Amino acid sequence: MYTRKHLKFLKNRVLEGKKFIQAVLGPRQVGKTTLAKQLTREIDIPYLYVSADAVPASNTSWIDQQWEAARLKLKTSGAAELVFIVDEIQKVENWSEAVKAQWDKDAFDDIPIKVVVLGSSRLILHQGLTESLTGRFEVIPMTHWSYEEMQEAFGFSLYQYIWFGGYPGAAQLINDENRWRDYILNAIVETTISKDVFMLSRIEKPALLKRLFELGCAYSGQIVSFNKLLGQLQDAGNTTTLAHYLQLLDWAGLLAGLQKYSKEKVRQRASSPKWQVYNSALFTVLSNRKFQQTLEMPERWGRHVETAAGAHLLNRCIESGINIYYWRDRNDEVDFILEKEGRLAALEIKSGTLYRPRGMSVFQQRHNPHKVYLIGSGGIPLEEFFSYDPVDLF
Repeated sequence: MYTRKHLKFLKNRVLEGKKFIQAVLGPRQVGKTTLAKQLTREIDIPYLYVSADAVPASNTSWIDQQWEAARLKLKTSGAAELVFIVDEIQKVENWSEAVKAQWDKDAFDDIPIKVVVLGSSRLILHQGLTESLTGRFEVIPMTHWSYEEMQEAFGFSLYQYIWFGGYPGAAQLINDENRWRDYILNAIVETTISKDVFMLSRIEKPALLKRLFELGCAYSGQIVSFNKLLGQLQDAGNTTTLAHYLQLLDWAGLLAGLQKYSKEKVRQRASSPKWQVYNSALFTVLSNRKFQQTLEMPERWGRHVETAAGAHLLNRCIESGINIYYWRDRNDEVDFILEKEGRLAALEIKSGTLYRPRGMSVFQQRHNPHKVYLIGSGGIPLEEFFSYDPVDLF
């Protein structure tokens, strides 16, 4: 079984002397549960693994009951400490208050239980950790699988990764694209929206959110205003509602809206979003074309390349704490702007007919970036680019 790099990181945190709740957060189907089970085989510490997946949300005492079971197991084992792992914790209402109460009780009574919580999407961070558990937790973000990981685990070629993306559970289905599409749409997209987004936030217009997701994925790699989208939605809605729904889809690790780079934060927030899927599979799955057919269409394939490049940057930037933007002024555009500690790296993706050479020159003159890169034909080969950590680009 393939082991992600996060295992070593989590193991070190669990074994070190400092006592914090380890919060492993990430979208569905990226291997959080597998990681937890691999951890239990890597440590010589007693553990209790429980999952809230089938627990009724109203059963608020469930966490208290499981925590008492962990204390009992520690007591009867005679061990010096125990690791308590709670999967899908966001399924329980008011989970953060319950965890805070039990965690503080252990701290007061000096009970050496180390806690790992796993949750789908950054929604859990927004709604629980920062509200009730300030100073008590550390986050380990798990993102979508990279090209290197899909290549090592499943033998993906670069073009297969660009088309089929980084969902490990779907890797065995790529030779039957109809089955692959059904899996992505039903096992991942529908489950994420219905079980994560709808459950954790009040959605007044669920059909509008789903349609926004579909349109946003179809526009991945393009800059499209909310006002323009309103004309394509059956439900008129309003731009404030659309912006809120996009934020929820972003937290769920499905779809982001990159802001335009500007030194003025107000202008950034007011800009039209550049739509960007977190996993290139989400762009591909809504296409009515097949893999080999699209390879023979340079302009269309270029959009898949840019979308996959954006997904690579988006996921890796989350892990590295780097801000990611686009830039455009009239007809001049730069695909991606990365910002870290005041320094800028500008990236242009060259594939098909998408290359815009003048945009980079104009951006350089106005913003003096630390580094500029051309990715693709005539620049850094795509195969190399997809192996880079964005930190290295500075």
